[in-house]
Amino acid sequence: MRDVARAAGVSHQTVSRVLNEPDLVRSETRDRVLAVMRDLGYRRNLAARALASGHSALIGVVWTGADFFGPSRTVAGIEVAARSAGYATLVGALPADQEDAVASIIESFRDRSVDGVAVVAPHQRMFDLVRDRLEGIPTVMVGDLSPEECGCHTVSIDQQLGAELAVRHLIETGARSIAHVTGPLDWFDAAARVRGWRSALGDAGLELLDPIVGDWTPESGYAAGKTLADDLPDAVFCANDLMAVGLAAALGPDVSRVRLVGFDDIDGSAFFSPPLTTVHQPFEALGALSLETLMSVMAGEDPRPRKLAPELVIRASSSPAA
Repeated sequence: MRDVARAAGVSHQTVSRVLNEPDLVRSETRDRVLAVMRDLGYRRNLAARALASGHSALIGVVWTGADFFGPSRTVAGIEVAARSAGYATLVGALPADQEDAVASIIESFRDRSVDGVAVVAPHQRMFDLVRDRLEGIPTVMVGDLSPEECGCHTVSIDQQLGAELAVRHLIETGARSIAHVTGPLDWFDAAARVRGWRSALGDAGLELLDPIVGDWTPESGYAAGKTLADDLPDAVFCANDLMAVGLAAALGPDVSRVRLVGFDDIDGSAFFSPPLTTVHQPFEALGALSLETLMSVMAGEDPRPRKLAPELVIRASSSPAA
């Protein structure tokens, strides 16, 4: 640390503040110190720091590990926010909801004395496995579930609002029969999007069609498209963009007869054929909010639940003549 201080022209106390309380250091000084650390290959001794301060500057993150757009982008957002605040992250992936794996991950977090844990629990099975094992560790649940449901602090993107925005837009274009291809209904986001679809249709006095349950994949969207092909509705709201892509492939040229909206605004959705109207989710902001809330819990505070608003991105696929 003293070598860093000497090279940066600051005191070793300033270097310590850059590591431990970066918000208290002027940005110009902080950037200079961090640049010197990179040049010198400086690495913090986290174990020594934990013994000296009672804090490890480590944040644990638990998630499914599956290659789904929403959870993976959420975890990336948390990691970016943690680095900006001077925290390292320990990420534990739980792809198969295995009880032994949960115990191992939480034990490793305790062994490393993490200061807090963010849980990206997209469905009830994972949430139930993780919740009780985190007793005594400051925790925030990242997902569209209520504090009453989980008995913990929560942050999320408002999935029901996103679905309502999508369906209201379709209604405004003149659609009167609007089908919905859902995600797995035990996923919190999928269930919230179903509620939004139903709410928007109910507010407009329109008929509720039976939802078609998918699994987030293009293959399930393709199957849904084949199911709908013989009796096309005016519009289809898919619970994610990948299922919308599969549905469009199944309909082929007939996709021009259907107004289509997805959800997520995945990379490349503007270049689909036709360009896909979709719901954009602010994952970077969610990561920052997750860390902000977790730090409040770590400080002994009781932050209120927070939801971020998604944004509808209108493109050609929802046009009556797409």
